Amino acid sequence: MSTRPLRVLTGIKPTGVPHLGNYVGAIRPAVAASGAAGVESFFFLADYHALISTQDPVRVQRSTLEVAASWLACGLDPQRVAFYRQSDIPEITELTWLLTCVAGKGILNRAHAYKAAVDRNREEGEDDDAGVTAGLFMYPVLMAADILLFNADRVPVGRDQVQHIEMARDFGQRFNHLYGEHFTLPEAAVEEQVATLPGLDGRKMSKSYDNVIPLFAPREQLRKLVFSIVTDSRAPGEPKETADSALFEIYRAIASPDETARLREAYAGGIAWGEAKEQLFERIDVEVAPLRERYEALVADPAAIERQLREGAARLRDEVATPFLRELRKAVGLFDLSQPLAAPATTEAAKAPAPPQFKQYREDDGRFYFKLVDGDRVLLQGIGHESPRDAGRLIARIKQASGAGLRQVAGAGIHLGEELVGHLGEAVAVEELVDALARFAEVDA
Repeated sequence: MSTRPLRVLTGIKPTGVPHLGNYVGAIRPAVAASGAAGVESFFFLADYHALISTQDPVRVQRSTLEVAASWLACGLDPQRVAFYRQSDIPEITELTWLLTCVAGKGILNRAHAYKAAVDRNREEGEDDDAGVTAGLFMYPVLMAADILLFNADRVPVGRDQVQHIEMARDFGQRFNHLYGEHFTLPEAAVEEQVATLPGLDGRKMSKSYDNVIPLFAPREQLRKLVFSIVTDSRAPGEPKETADSALFEIYRAIASPDETARLREAYAGGIAWGEAKEQLFERIDVEVAPLRERYEALVADPAAIERQLREGAARLRDEVATPFLRELRKAVGLFDLSQPLAAPATTEAAKAPAPPQFKQYREDDGRFYFKLVDGDRVLLQGIGHESPRDAGRLIARIKQASGAGLRQVAGAGIHLGEELVGHLGEAVAVEELVDALARFAEVDA
């Protein structure tokens, strides 16, 4: 059994200089978590992904530089984490093709980004695939290769990206079924309490709303932006509400609890908006001034960033990517012709039926399901769960029980002890389910 540390992989799409909301909600917590004991952290610049949405080479290069400099300025340590550029690891694109050959087109048809593009085309009376590139369609496969190449255990994502992790699991599972166990099946790590900052106009801080505070804005520009934050018309001396106050929420995200408590008291005491904005400006500047200085120095020396990225990629290729891809190539039959070929599958072991498989997936209702299949037959259809982790835990319990404790209740309902776990497949007897689970256990042993 492997004793390697937990691997956590984070993809960073080059979208230019981050804003204060990106820092508070993503960069700062990710950098802090990267130093945790027992964790291997992988951070990569997803420059191949950027090509899906832009064909401006200058913008791609500049954005990659700015994002790399931003994360380094905010404390990411390439000596403690794997920090690399996606395009510096050719094994990712080769694995993308291997996964493409096992990925179901039907699954890709249901990818959110592709479906959204099709829906827009239909609304506009266009052909379904008008303006849709193969890159957009195949994006989930590339993302799966990013994850599976390094056998990541967890991938921090927003809720809108959970589907891509499920697809990576599906492609990895299909490959494992065909060629043996090679891939760890990743889990999505959805941070439910990620801080979301309001912007200058009170809406979510977003470049699309043009309401952001750039993280490394010069001091005078920062002051001007902070003083443009929309507030209400309450006069100095009049108590003010912290609820729905963009100014207060931004301050709370940056400041300490004690500092926040003092501003809350000042609100109640009728602080003037100008004074409150001055306090916010000074507090943000205290936080970002050293980051700004480091960022400017890094951007001024792109060769140093280039060297760090190349060194990170070279190390990963030597230690992980190249030997693992060599293993995968051999698994699918792409290896030295002078080596002895495997004997035809004529042994009794080769003729033995394949073990049953648990498959996890997400339905349109947003819940997570699993099923136990034996070939083309569904033996057990699991009930829905709130998260893939909950579904995985139940699968683990069922496997551990090896069929013991399962009983049929009210027709096709299957219980493990007192808990309903699912329903029998069509024309499946509970005895058949128990036998399949016992066979599953024999294979695991």
